[in-house]
Amino acid sequence: MATQTLDDAYAPPANFLEIDVCNPQTHGFGRARYTDYEIRVKTNLPVFKLKESQVRRRFSEFDWLRQELERESKILVPPLPGKAWSRQMPWSKTTMFDEDFIEERREGLEDFINKVSGHPLAQNEKSLHMFLQDPQIDTGYTPGKVRGPK
Repeated sequence: MATQTLDDAYAPPANFLEIDVCNPQTHGFGRARYTDYEIRVKTNLPVFKLKESQVRRRFSEFDWLRQELERESKILVPPLPGKAWSRQMPWSKTTMFDEDFIEERREGLEDFINKVSGHPLAQNEKSLHMFLQDPQIDTGYTPGKVRGPK
């Protein structure tokens, strides 16, 4: 077995896909209030058209992605973090806009998207690519597979 050099040990990995869910921002007022999250992607996987991208997504868009993957792919899709039903009730002492809840949800969404994106079959789904890299999600898209470069 060949000995690994320091250059080999600290070289960029052959294939990588790094996804961070960060910078939550709450927008709007009253019933129109919502929080979205920045999704930062860095990759050298040939199947992705952009090697670096940033988009903002709401919880409902994560839910859309989960439903699309369940319907179109052959993978077992992990669950999303729970809905905030109890925090929306008038008698609740905390709301879904409390910093602790937003951070807990951010961590759960980051865990979800990294599990999904790490699956080789999911990496070929158009819905995942659109979710991660397109500024807007086109819910009228034609589901299918993404082909990497020849």
